[in-house]
Amino acid sequence: MRLFKPRYLDGQMLDIDGLAVRLRVSGRARRVSLRIDRASGEAVAVAPTPARLAEAAGFAQERRAWLLARLREVPAPRPAPTAGEALQVLGQAWLLSPDGRRPRLEAAGGTQRLMGCGEGAVDPMLVARVVRRAAQAAFEARATAHCEALGVPRPPIRLIDARSRWGSCTPAHEGRPASIRLSWRLALAPAPVADYVVAHECAHLVEANHGPRFWALVRTLIGDPAPHRGWLRTHGPALHALLRPSAAPSEGRG
Repeated sequence: MRLFKPRYLDGQMLDIDGLAVRLRVSGRARRVSLRIDRASGEAVAVAPTPARLAEAAGFAQERRAWLLARLREVPAPRPAPTAGEALQVLGQAWLLSPDGRRPRLEAAGGTQRLMGCGEGAVDPMLVARVVRRAAQAAFEARATAHCEALGVPRPPIRLIDARSRWGSCTPAHEGRPASIRLSWRLALAPAPVADYVVAHECAHLVEANHGPRFWALVRTLIGDPAPHRGWLRTHGPALHALLRPSAAPSEGRG
């Protein structure tokens, strides 16, 4: 007979019949839940308070089979890009040429070459830095065009690296300015897919919901959104495995 209940801690790793599950406390959570961290490949049991970590652990035990099924859907980790490899960015192929640590894009013979993305080996962090800059400029240009079509001012565009959503929009309200947030990883998707997400968030400036009028606005801006939504469902998780800092090479650090 056990006299004391086990103590659970935020960040603790549990072994549930061979399945590793991380316990997490989230102040934003309203209830106990389970999720898969696609960046780390971990199963995570979330509790709104430390006092409910035991409940989260029990829930993970009950839903072990569900967690295993979801883990099998996580794409295998992507290896770090290598010298001479082509990376698709905003619909263009960038050839990676690690000749130092001063990233710069050079166009030659119709090909974009990303120079200075590492010393000897490609450094994903340096590549990601340039991709983010290109994404910022491209998303601002597309948002400007969509907002002009909608007859609304374009709010600031902020880049994020969210794991659960590709974008979000906060419409102006009671003196609070509007804002749009977009995942910079959309720059690694086909250009029409990225443009769909930009248009989606711009449409929320007019319709802060997902009702018929909202989707009518989206279709006015980019046509049928179904193919782009389907692409994100199928291929979107793989974008989160690209250019992760953990994949950065150990050699050549200065």
